Amino acid sequence: MSYRMEQTMRWYGPKDPVSLRDIRQSGATGIVTALHHIPNGEVWTREEIKLRKDTVEEAGLTWSVVESVPVHERIKTRTGDYLQLIENYKQTLRNLAAEGVFTVCYNFMPILDWTRTNLEYELENGAKALLYERRAVVAFDLFILQRPEAFQEYSPEEIESTKTYYESLPPDDRRLIIDNILKGLPGSEIGYTMDEFRAMLKTYEGIDAKKLAEHLRLFLDAITPVAEEVGVCLCIHPDDPPFSLYGLPRVVSTAADARRILSETPSKHNGLTFCTGSYGVRPDNDLPAMVREFGERIHFIHLRSTKRTPEGNFFEDNHLEGDVPMVEVIHEILKWQEKRGKSLPMRPDHGHQMLDDLHKKVSNPGYTAIGRLKGLAEIRGVEEALLWMKNKS
Repeated sequence: MSYRMEQTMRWYGPKDPVSLRDIRQSGATGIVTALHHIPNGEVWTREEIKLRKDTVEEAGLTWSVVESVPVHERIKTRTGDYLQLIENYKQTLRNLAAEGVFTVCYNFMPILDWTRTNLEYELENGAKALLYERRAVVAFDLFILQRPEAFQEYSPEEIESTKTYYESLPPDDRRLIIDNILKGLPGSEIGYTMDEFRAMLKTYEGIDAKKLAEHLRLFLDAITPVAEEVGVCLCIHPDDPPFSLYGLPRVVSTAADARRILSETPSKHNGLTFCTGSYGVRPDNDLPAMVREFGERIHFIHLRSTKRTPEGNFFEDNHLEGDVPMVEVIHEILKWQEKRGKSLPMRPDHGHQMLDDLHKKVSNPGYTAIGRLKGLAEIRGVEEALLWMKNKS
């Protein structure tokens, strides 16, 4: 028997301009969503979960994955009322399972969720993509945030070239960098003012990568028994981008990180969200090899491709282009699905803004309808071709 990936799309709830009806027309059958209106750290009640699930099912779709149940910053730093916040997290897992939702994505990125500096990077064909530009991030760190340690973390040459770049920026461009970094991108849950961000940075003083990794292990030690008890599969999303920002540690960036997380908490309920775009930003991550190694513990898949540049930048490329060997990755996923005897939920991630969507106001950058539809069609075509070749042989 051949197992196809379960085709899903992310939906940001009733205010999302891409409706459930739109998603159903794409051919996707599953929805990836979260209760974004509930503040981080509070329990998701069964009533709120049921309301969202009923809305999804009334549209003829299935709530396949929660993305995400946010991990409160005090859990990551293990300060204040973090023990109560962990108990709240456990109760949310119980409530999700009681309402029939069993796959939960989350991340452990300090303070900032995924980061981009330009949300309207124009490609040669006129479509728009998301861009991470290193010099904009360094300029923010040195001359806007003015983090004292920053001048010891970059070379004199990079500091000088960044200063020239920053001084040439018009005020509106400087403001745009600040907004894109601090206000929070879709799914980030929280945005910050400059003063709030500086205060949050102080909460991570003394927490290096080793300590943050230990805090992640302790968190998993606490919640995994509940996941086992109620049948929930936990799947951690990698850091985006997969390297340190503003002196903050990152601990879910490499194959070695994934290996550590899975070995230290060996339960099958502790697994990965395999995001090809995030892991693919690092040339030292061999994505097909990672699927081969970790495939038994991959519970959710994000398929997108990023294109790296020599300057340390990357942008969201077409799903079958860029630096991600997408066909090989899908081939390895299909082999694992056959071994496991199940389909894994997959969503096409971060589509381009293109065609008619170029004329619309975008509230969720990276999540316009047409670009994701294009990505889903391409992924679906690769999957069908690979299955056809397998069955023919």
